[in-house]
Amino acid sequence: MEQSATEREWVSLNKISSPKGIISDTKSETLIIGIDLAWGNKKPDGVCFMRANKRSAHVDGFAYPQGDSTLIELLEPWISRHNEVFITIDAPIICLNKTGTRPVDRLTHRMFHREHAACHPANLTKCPRPPKILKLLCEIGMKPGWKIGQGIKTAAEVYPHPAMVRLFRLERIIKYKKGRVHERRNEFQRLQKLMKKCLREHFSNLRLDEETTNLLSEDWNKPVEDLTDALFCALIGLWHWHHRGDMSEVIGNLTTGFILLPKDLRAITT
Repeated sequence: MEQSATEREWVSLNKISSPKGIISDTKSETLIIGIDLAWGNKKPDGVCFMRANKRSAHVDGFAYPQGDSTLIELLEPWISRHNEVFITIDAPIICLNKTGTRPVDRLTHRMFHREHAACHPANLTKCPRPPKILKLLCEIGMKPGWKIGQGIKTAAEVYPHPAMVRLFRLERIIKYKKGRVHERRNEFQRLQKLMKKCLREHFSNLRLDEETTNLLSEDWNKPVEDLTDALFCALIGLWHWHHRGDMSEVIGNLTTGFILLPKDLRAITT
């Protein structure tokens, strides 16, 4: 299928090597990066950059790199210039089992089967790339985990479907990943509306740039979907950082795999 003009515009982001703002003072700011990681090298990764301080946060840009080396070359200058870095990745970055599924994936089936928000089985046969990316991130100063604070640079696995269920107070996931094109487009519009509402209610200190505002109004196509997923991954990171972990839940463990989730707002009265 031929790419639309909008899709070609977003695909051109994979040429970006230094989104705006990287040379400014970073000592008092926390870098938050959301990554919608492709499981293989043939498809691009959605990347969203944010920076936050005690008063506010702002989106610093997006990128759409393809391949391991391109992704790491993009991230390394950002990571090296910040004292505190928190990366949230939608992919099974800790995965030791060659076949079958991880304990944390089975746990999501018990926790989120009613909402249709359980993980797909992850193993090294199906998805060897995410653990490789974690290894490359560790080589440039990152560590797996969910700790935050000055001098700490960590990378956490996140999973948008159950996070959306919790933050948006949903009974079922937003089904924009599968189905006929018109169905995905309708569900994606619903996602955009819910994200705008969530931003107003829970991220009022986050300043959105024009690029982000436009992204949340674009018609659905795969690049727009990937970058929107990256934005949401970054929001999970910002949520965890802003609340100092008090409004987050970690399921699983650092040995066999873990997922960082926001606490369930459905259980909290408004």
